[in-house]
Order: sequence, then C-alpha cells, then structure tokens
Amino acid sequence: MTELEYLGHSAFAIRDSGKEILIDPFLSDNPKAPASASEVHPDLILVTHAHHDHLGDALELSKRFGCPVLSVSEINDYLEERGAKVIPGNIGGEIELPFCWVKIFPAVHSSSFEDGSYGGAPCSFLVRMGGTTVFHAGDTALFKDLSLVADEGDIHAALLPVGGTYTMGLNDAVSAMRLLRARVMVPMHYDTWPSIAVERWALESAARAGEFSVKVLAPGERLVL
Repeated sequence: MTELEYLGHSAFAIRDSGKEILIDPFLSDNPKAPASASEVHPDLILVTHAHHDHLGDALELSKRFGCPVLSVSEINDYLEERGAKVIPGNIGGEIELPFCWVKIFPAVHSSSFEDGSYGGAPCSFLVRMGGTTVFHAGDTALFKDLSLVADEGDIHAALLPVGGTYTMGLNDAVSAMRLLRARVMVPMHYDTWPSIAVERWALESAARAGEFSVKVLAPGERLVL
C-alpha cells in the first residue's frame, strides 16, 4: 500500500513496503513543516531545483541516513562535493531501484544556489512505487509538454504548485491536470508565505472541473494511493 505524506510547501514523502522517497526536503526552515518532518527516514531523496526552499535539508539528510540524492548534474555535483551520496542523472534520464522507478522531466522555472551560482535546469519527477505512479511537478509554469508525461502511463496523483507569483497558479494547475490526465491533484507550494497565499475555497473549487479529484492535504496529513 503506497502512502503519500505532505510535509509542507513542496516537500512530500512517498512510502511503500518500508521504503521512503523524500521529495524537495525543505524541512528544518519550513514554517509549514509538521512535527512528523523530524521523523523522516529516506531511502532516496529527489530534488527538483537548487532554490533553498526545495534543496532544503537534502545534504544533511543524505549524510545522516546514507541515502542517495537524485537530481540534475549541477545539484548532484554540489551535494557530492560536500559529502552527500548521489545517483547520476539529468533531464530525460531514468533510474530503477529495487523499490521504485524514477524518470526526470523538465520544469519551466529557474534554479540557483543561495550564493547565486547556477543550479542547473529545474526538473520534475515521475515516480512509480508499489504499483502507483506519482508526478511531482516541482516549481513550474504551465507548458504544453506536460502531456508527454502523461504518455508514460496512468498517473494516480499529480503534485502541482498552485500559489502563483513564482509558479503557475490554481487556474493553470487545472489546465496542467488536463494535460497530465491524472486522477488526483494534490496542491502544493502555497500558503508558506503571504506572497503565495491561496484561499481554501479556491482550492476546493478546482474540483468542479469534473475530470479529476482534488485532495487538499494539511501538513502532516497522509493519503493512501
């Protein structure tokens, strides 16, 4: 049974059969991180881009648990130079581990480390784990090639930014769902700060599109897929 836990902002844990994938682990400085964020025990970490609210605690967690990080080459190199374990990868690449399969897709955004240096091309991840497929869009604008992700197979849950300002907003996320042909939309990257605030009624109204369901998770809430 595959389980998804929302850890606030764009951070999620996907778990199945005692294994855990952690995506965009912005935990220790995340004002929306739940208490359960301190209990993660990742076997694999995925990072969509180098901005601090996504790279987050990837380095420290990789070193603490001895688990690898998968991202684009520039982030992999940055983390490996500082003692993290990494899996080589870049956009278009895919990996298969005993407990999951992951393919890296593009995202339309920017990426830089905290010192302003280039963080490589931003990305998104299609993850298959325990017979379930989850798409984490990273920080992206709406773009038509999201339909190519759908061609990889049936997407159960799409984790999509909805806060606007830095990413697509809710209306574009609804359009993205139509391109992805996913069954469930899980909103992310909203309400962490006032600049990306979204009213609860607006999130719930997205479900009226009728072609998919919307599951609004509170930080720390879990969804069985």
